Amino acid sequence: MTPSTDTSGGGPVQQSTHGSADTGVVRRVPPQPRAQDVDRERGVEAGATRGEHTHSEAPIPRPRLVQRASVRGQILDALRTALVAGELTPGEVYSAPALGERFGVSATPVREAMQQLALEGAVEVVPNRGFRVVERGARELAELAEVRALIEIPVMLRLARTVPAERWTALRPLAEATLRAASSGCRATYAESDRAFHRALFALSGNEQLVQIADDLHRRAQWPLVGSPSSRGHAALLADATEHTTLLDALIARDLDVVRALVGEHFAGAS
Repeated sequence: MTPSTDTSGGGPVQQSTHGSADTGVVRRVPPQPRAQDVDRERGVEAGATRGEHTHSEAPIPRPRLVQRASVRGQILDALRTALVAGELTPGEVYSAPALGERFGVSATPVREAMQQLALEGAVEVVPNRGFRVVERGARELAELAEVRALIEIPVMLRLARTVPAERWTALRPLAEATLRAASSGCRATYAESDRAFHRALFALSGNEQLVQIADDLHRRAQWPLVGSPSSRGHAALLADATEHTTLLDALIARDLDVVRALVGEHFAGAS
């Protein structure tokens, strides 16, 4: 074949000269990509396959986001502890910068943690000032106790009929931990230990939604009331913790009447 020129502007063509059947037949050769273009396209495709960012994407500063989330979580835990311990007074307004200075962090993670507490109902936003700790009275506590009883008593009775005794026995270390926490006299320490025991109880249901809802209600019941002492005495905490071991004994024995009575009384007086 001999090359010829295409005057139409479509690029080089080749004309066959072999045989009369091919005479005058023109075959157009498509333009070929440059080697550097092919390499660049292959590199982009390979990067996308491996999950790498391409030149058109901005890298995500992941270490900074992880660190920020960690700080926010720590501040949230610290604020919850201060709330239960009575260090955050109901009705008082606290600003994020002031709390940040107290915890040695910037105002941003404090503000984010307080916004989470606002979603939980522990505080309310005060525009241009900060967050006010919600004032709770005996009526709200009674309403929480009623809701907890409606949800949790039927579940506990069902579990008492179906869960093997050895699974209840496995929870004794958690019950004993609440006794040790009660002996410390620290309301915040006991509150966390108490919730851990109850989470383990309801985890036996296999219903994660139930565990989360019950834990949220339990946490709300632990917030101090307006005008109440900042912490309960040793005797009150020990009496509350002792009910845990008594409840386990009733669950192991499948004594439904005792279980019903203990659960109702325990939840009503959990705060």
